[in-house]
Amino acid sequence: MATHKSAEKRARQSEARRLRNRQMKTRVRTVVKEVVAALEGGKVQGVQEKLRAAERALRKAASKGLIPKRRASRTVSRLARRLHKSAK
Repeated sequence: MATHKSAEKRARQSEARRLRNRQMKTRVRTVVKEVVAALEGGKVQGVQEKLRAAERALRKAASKGLIPKRRASRTVSRLARRLHKSAK
């Protein structure tokens, strides 16, 4: 365990970041699942807002370094493609 002042502070900071990152990752997974569930349910009207929320959460997580930027873009692209296919 941390024995000097700076190491104790570093441990506190690490724990705070870990909790924040876990919360953000959970939020990202949830909004993506909501979009997929809405698409499979056939509700095209509400999906637009859900997709917008998912994109916002993904881009924010990517900007914070929580997930890679390319993964965020790829996920948004796949969700948008599914939405467009289901709208036809």
